[in-house]
Amino acid sequence: MSAPAPILYSFRRCPYAMRARLALAASGLPVRVREVVLRDKPPEMLAASPKATVPVLVLTDGRVIDESLDVMHWALAQNDPEGWLRADAAETARLIRQNDGPFKRALDRYKYPERHAEPKGNARDAGLEILAGLSAHLEDNGGQLFGALPTLADFAIFPFVRQFAATDTDFWTAKAPAVLRRWLTEHNESPRFAAIMAKLPRWQAGDTELFLTPV
Repeated sequence: MSAPAPILYSFRRCPYAMRARLALAASGLPVRVREVVLRDKPPEMLAASPKATVPVLVLTDGRVIDESLDVMHWALAQNDPEGWLRADAAETARLIRQNDGPFKRALDRYKYPERHAEPKGNARDAGLEILAGLSAHLEDNGGQLFGALPTLADFAIFPFVRQFAATDTDFWTAKAPAVLRRWLTEHNESPRFAAIMAKLPRWQAGDTELFLTPV
């Protein structure tokens, strides 16, 4: 009998779940993936985390990690073969806070203007201003946020930039800095991203367990 493996409750299109899956795939750890439907979450997930948001990682000892960055740090603490944690920790944390705070706020208002009183154009411009600073980081560091190779910040941030770009692809192509477009394309087209974005059937109790592909 194979050793037990952690369980990840995930939703394919959620950027928070994407970055958790990216770190878990990079770590090479065996992880059982349970794809959920957000409008009808399984009771097993809600019992593990009443927060009811993805990702939720249930460890083999029963501990639960239900914040995406905590999942990333846990996975990389077990195994970080590509050195995602080598970059400056304080600056990494600052960039991720900027992404998860003001950039995510602008993204939500740009992507879903009908839900907010703020004009869509204002939100778009606010997001683009933040991305200009990100572009400067890329220019100064050789194509990724902390050098020639990606680290934790790149993988934690790019799923959200991906959503921003997809909201209006014509605007993105015309206005986004070239270095930022190249960076996003590289991550979008990577074998690892393709692997973690594979479509999985909705999980229900009793289903055969599917494992995240290490890439």
